[in-house]
Amino acid sequence: MATKSTKGPSMIETFQEFKETKNIDRTTLVSVLEESFRNVIAKMFGSDENYDVIVNPDKGDFEIHRNRIVVADGEVKDENKEISLTEAQKIEPDYEIGEEVSEEVNFQKFGRRAILNLRQTLASKILELEHDSLYQKYKDKVGQIVSGEVYQMWKREVLLIDDEGNELHLPKAEQIPSDSYRKGETLRAIVKEVQNENNNPRIILSRTSPLFLERMLEAEVPEINDGLITIRRIARMPGERAKVAVESYDDRIDPVGACVGVKGSRVHGIVRELCNENIDVINYSNNTSLFIQRALAPAKVTSITLNPEEHKAEVYLQPEEVSLAIGKGGLNIKLASMLTEYTIDVFRVVNEADADEDIYLDEFADEIDQWIIDSIKAIGLDTAKQVLNAPREMLIEKADLEEETVDHVLEVLKAEFE
Repeated sequence: MATKSTKGPSMIETFQEFKETKNIDRTTLVSVLEESFRNVIAKMFGSDENYDVIVNPDKGDFEIHRNRIVVADGEVKDENKEISLTEAQKIEPDYEIGEEVSEEVNFQKFGRRAILNLRQTLASKILELEHDSLYQKYKDKVGQIVSGEVYQMWKREVLLIDDEGNELHLPKAEQIPSDSYRKGETLRAIVKEVQNENNNPRIILSRTSPLFLERMLEAEVPEINDGLITIRRIARMPGERAKVAVESYDDRIDPVGACVGVKGSRVHGIVRELCNENIDVINYSNNTSLFIQRALAPAKVTSITLNPEEHKAEVYLQPEEVSLAIGKGGLNIKLASMLTEYTIDVFRVVNEADADEDIYLDEFADEIDQWIIDSIKAIGLDTAKQVLNAPREMLIEKADLEEETVDHVLEVLKAEFE
C-alpha cells in the first residue's frame, strides 16, 4: 500500500536547520532523528517497539508507521498494539485476525506538545553530538598549530573563531607579552589542551609554549620534518629570546645552519610571528659541560665545575665575558639554565695574587648591616673578592636584595681595594 510522507512545516525547518548548519555526518544524523522520534513516541504510548521510523534528512521528510495485530471485534486490550477486525478492514478489506496491520501515523496529529517535545529532544541530541565531535576533533589536534580569527578581546583572554565557527580561547598567560590584536585578523597558536567539563568543550590555545616554536621550525625546516635533524630541547622567554638545541645524525648536515637558513631566511618568518623573539640555535651535546658552554654563547667559558647530583654548575669566565654570559636582564643565563636543566652560577676568574689579599665579609659589619652580610653568605659568598667577582644580577636575585642595597655593598667592598 502506497503511503504519503508526513511533512509538517516545523519538521522540515528542523531538518533543514540541522542539515545545513551542523557538522554531523548523514548516518549519525539519521540515527539521532530516529532516536528522537522514538523517545517522543515512547513517552506518549509507553513503548516504541511496534513503530517503524523512516527518516530522510536530505529531503527534510519522514514517515512513521505503527504496526498493530488484528484481533476480533471487542477484544482490543491495547489500542496502541492491537486493532479490531472491523477497523483493519476499513484500511484493507482482506485483513484477517492475527495479521499485522501497518499504517502511517501523522505525527502532526500527536499535537503541539509532541512536536515541541521532539524539537527540544532533537536540539539536545544534536548539541550533545556537536560537543562530542568538537571535543574529538581538537583532542586529536593537541600539540598542533591552528589558525583562528580574532573575534573578541578581553582583559584575561582573547576569543578566536575557527573556519567552522568554533570558539578557541587564548588566555592571557598563553599570550606573548608584546602581542597586539585586531578584530578580524588571523592568529596562529598551538592547541595546548581541550577541557570538557559537563560535555562542554573549551579549547585552550598557547603562543608561549616551546612546542609552538618547535612546530613552526618543523614547518620551515624540511630536514626536521624529514627526521634528518632532531630538536632536542627548547627554552623560551616569549617575545624576547629563545634557545633551541638541535642534533643531526648525518655528519653531512649542519643542523644549526639548516635551521637558521641563508642569512637567517628560515627563522625570519618565525621571529616575526613571535613578535621579534630572537632565536639562538645551538648544537646539542650529551657532554653536559660542553652543552652548558654552548648554551652560554656568545660568552666564552674558561672553566666549569659540575655538581650532577644537584644539577648545578659553577662557570668561570674572564671579566669581560661575564656580562655576555648573563645577558641583558639576566636573559642569557636564565635561558641557558632552562635549556641545560642546570642551575648556573657565573664567576669571574681571579688570579692567585688577588685572592691572597681577600677579606672576609664579616669584617665589614660596621659599614654593612649584618642581615645583608648573612644573606650574601647564604648563597656561598664569604669574602669581599668573591662578592666583587660575582655578577651584580646574581646578588640581586639569589640573595634577594634590593638593587640599591647591592650597589652600596659593592661600593664599600671596592673602596677597600682602591
